[in-house]
Amino acid sequence: MAKIKKQPRPKAVTPKGFRDYFGEEVTQRSEMLRAIAGVYHHYGFEALESAAVETVEALGKFLPDVERPNAGVFAWQEVDENDPDSNKGDWMALRYDLTAPLARVYAQHRNDLPSPYRRYAMGPVWRNEKPGPGRYRQFYQCDADTVGTASMAADAEICMMLSDTLETVGIPRGDYLVRVNNRKVMNGVLEVMGLGDDQLARDNVLRTIDKFDKVGEAGVRELLTKGRLDASGAYIDGVGLSADQAEPVIAFLTSKADTAAKTFENLRAAVGASKVGAEGIGELEQIGDLMAAGGYGADRIEIDPSIVRGLGYYTGPVYEAELTFEIFDDKGRKRQFGSVAGGGRYDDLVKRFTGQEVPATGMSIGVDRLLAALREKGRLSATPTGPVVVTVMDKARMADYQAMVAELRNAGIRAEVYLGNPKNFGNQLKYADKRNSPIAVIEGGDEKENGVIQIKDLILGAKIAESATLEEWKERPSQFEVPRGELVAKVREILESQG
Repeated sequence: MAKIKKQPRPKAVTPKGFRDYFGEEVTQRSEMLRAIAGVYHHYGFEALESAAVETVEALGKFLPDVERPNAGVFAWQEVDENDPDSNKGDWMALRYDLTAPLARVYAQHRNDLPSPYRRYAMGPVWRNEKPGPGRYRQFYQCDADTVGTASMAADAEICMMLSDTLETVGIPRGDYLVRVNNRKVMNGVLEVMGLGDDQLARDNVLRTIDKFDKVGEAGVRELLTKGRLDASGAYIDGVGLSADQAEPVIAFLTSKADTAAKTFENLRAAVGASKVGAEGIGELEQIGDLMAAGGYGADRIEIDPSIVRGLGYYTGPVYEAELTFEIFDDKGRKRQFGSVAGGGRYDDLVKRFTGQEVPATGMSIGVDRLLAALREKGRLSATPTGPVVVTVMDKARMADYQAMVAELRNAGIRAEVYLGNPKNFGNQLKYADKRNSPIAVIEGGDEKENGVIQIKDLILGAKIAESATLEEWKERPSQFEVPRGELVAKVREILESQG
């Protein structure tokens, strides 16, 4: 009789492009999101939790083609209940971002929602793209949007709220800047260049503008015309424009001046007689006036024509929050931290569902990026405090230990009973150390008989063990014997002394 092959054990590996988050990281993220939600709520925005799955049709531009049904998204085709053997079921996908679901929700429930509708949303999104360093297929986004108003006050408010959010979570003024531009101004520049409806040429120009921070004015001029040699010596083909065609772009990119008034004057020169360009400048002026009225100066929010942000997606103002402090990269080189949030006005997204234009504007914060920035600034506790651990000296008296834990929890103190093998007391203290517990509670047979308990200050004990002399150790004991009835009071006293 042939031997039955054993089923191979599954490999315990995280799927490519994904990662696991443990207690410390989850706690830090939750606390940051709670602080952000507080700012959004303060501004009058309401929470929305939409489905993690949308029809691929609702995701719009991410609709998979025939050859690549999973392009860009994690998608699958539902079985058609009326014809299970056919290939006619709906395509479904994990949400790619939080904006497309908002458009669907608003279109579906618009008769029941207030108008304008102000919502915020936080949660994971999924992208079926090639992973890389710091680039995962699942990550968190944190969005806030206003749907149903064309007022520039909505855009100004989003920028002001973004500024307040960064300061609330721990990015001080001077370490960030919210920069604002307008797609209409860029469209005016493209119009002056004579590109008309040549979408390929327009896209090439936009991509080139996006490199302004890296290659500067001269580099952009070369890339718009004949091309240039990069730092490695490789030749990069240019867009092929004439020098005269490239000039409006250069004028646009270099229009930022010391004052907003001068910047607007330079922008008017860059867009010439373009009507749409002039409209975009007018919108930027409105936003500037509104932010100034709210007390948000150029040290927090400024007009910056170099902001691009995938302009094809947006229909008006665009904005980006950049952290301006320096960090060291993997190669030890200094660089600015960079962008952690962005957004803009997108007046055509809901129209896909309703056939009618519905103005909307909003922004998205990169949660992992912002958490990394807070770690760089030392604004996150490296190791969160764990629970008070009640040790087990006698398995037969587990009810006594559970009673202690209940008292502590009822008093609002985080606590747990050690549930491992209590045979080795040293292992219980090692467990408490691994949990970063502040206190261990001990009640052996003698303590029980005498009506007392031992309370060990683990934080103080660790400090004493590091550097204290014998005399200091005697003067500052880290273990206290107190009556059983004083458990909660003594634990609270020690926690308060630990800060």
